[in-house]
Amino acid sequence: MKSIPVAVQMFTLRDESQKDFAGTLKKVKELGFDGVEFAGFGGLSATEVKELLDNLNLKAASSHVPLDQLENNLDQVIEDHKILGCNYIACPFLMPDRRSEEDYQKLIPILDQVGEKLRAEGITFLYHNHDFELERLSDGRTALEAIFDDTKPENLSTEFDVYWLTKAGEKPVEWINRYKNRTPIVHLKDMTTDDEKFFAELGTGGVDIEAILNVAEESGVEWFVVEQDQSRRTPFESVEMSINYLKTKLPYLNK
Repeated sequence: MKSIPVAVQMFTLRDESQKDFAGTLKKVKELGFDGVEFAGFGGLSATEVKELLDNLNLKAASSHVPLDQLENNLDQVIEDHKILGCNYIACPFLMPDRRSEEDYQKLIPILDQVGEKLRAEGITFLYHNHDFELERLSDGRTALEAIFDDTKPENLSTEFDVYWLTKAGEKPVEWINRYKNRTPIVHLKDMTTDDEKFFAELGTGGVDIEAILNVAEESGVEWFVVEQDQSRRTPFESVEMSINYLKTKLPYLNK
């Protein structure tokens, strides 16, 4: 099996990062992660963050950049991520006032344009889903299908979040297979099996994580990203449980 590296989404560790960004990165490395997916740089410059990563031998797997920054400050975004050596940038979230069918029709050409400009700089643009994009449009498609089917594949790739797909009643493996070789990064996230459907550490819930791992290589996945939006443990305890679960399924992580 191909050795697909594993990163942690720093949003999971947002409180820890706010207190001690460098110390949080150090702990991430100690837990056995290969890289991080950013959600901001903790008030540091891209150059300062790059120095921290290099000292810890961590990679900048990807970065979540708010849509308004992609629309209004793209040149600076590109400059910062080239400093980091970060080859993937994701649109992470749509605010509620941008989720109507008309909004999606306006959004799609924007995503195409951003992706084209990023591609010219050697950066792959991703769209990260939640569950609201699984609502149906007037043509019968989900908004998520429209986003990927109406943009040029070379300008926009997927970053499927398997928790949100599952919560919306979808099967993540089917989506990964449908967009084969357009899914370089997958968000690994589990969900409790009770009615609450709360965020869970990998291997403790009802998402078929193993099936996702099994199709990843064939589908062209380049990174797994562990994320847990909220936790009933400390965030570090949760991500440690998740990476330890992955070590049982991906023996190459036991280095």
